[in-house]
Amino acid sequence: MPSAWVILPTYNEAENLEPLLTAVLGALSRAPVEPHVLVVDDDSPDGTGAIADRIAAEDPRVHVRHNGPKRGLGRAYLAGFREALDGGADLLVEMDCDFSHDPEDLPRLLEPVLAGNADVALGSRYVEGGAIEDWGPARRIISAGGSWYARTILGVQVRDLTGGFKCFAADVLRAIDLDGVRANGYVFQIEMTFRAVRLGYRIAEVPIVFRDRRVGTSKMTARVALEAAWKVPALRLAASARARRDRRRGGRIPA
Repeated sequence: MPSAWVILPTYNEAENLEPLLTAVLGALSRAPVEPHVLVVDDDSPDGTGAIADRIAAEDPRVHVRHNGPKRGLGRAYLAGFREALDGGADLLVEMDCDFSHDPEDLPRLLEPVLAGNADVALGSRYVEGGAIEDWGPARRIISAGGSWYARTILGVQVRDLTGGFKCFAADVLRAIDLDGVRANGYVFQIEMTFRAVRLGYRIAEVPIVFRDRRVGTSKMTARVALEAAWKVPALRLAASARARRDRRRGGRIPA
């Protein structure tokens, strides 16, 4: 069976981690995959890393990377991708550690990639059947507006560019220049999907219901949201520059 690794970046998720790991491994057991979960902890002061170590000592399907002082979501995912690829992952899943992404949706998320119908599957709030619960009007407008803004600037058709629940085939991440990924916060999700689209990979959007976190504090801040406002145009400009260089060299557009 293909090896599926769920990458879980954590920072102060002591209350969520153990029940989430139980739910994730239970859901993966219902999919035709060999399940693994990699916890990437940024030195959580609440002891999240120690909890992860204890669980990993009891369950060989759980792996832990202590990623040092907090450097942001993007750096955590990139470190996790590299470790999972080195570990033989065939499928790599991004997922939040706060139950905003329902573990029960994992088999549906994996299915398009397992079936060979897509190279990247996105859990989408903005396609038919997708929804958001527990958010007020202002946050809904910011989220939907951010996806529309990124989609318009980058010229892609993906409806939920800012979502953080997705499955990559390993070949996609091997083709993307991970060392060249610069975004770190909210816009990291946009950049990864944009790079996959630029390389011609097939994207499937799987409808999900997104729920606000059960416990703990949201990592979303005004600074993180504002980062996207200027980095999205920068992504488009950088891609155009790469395309011009590629045309001069007669090669393939790099991601």
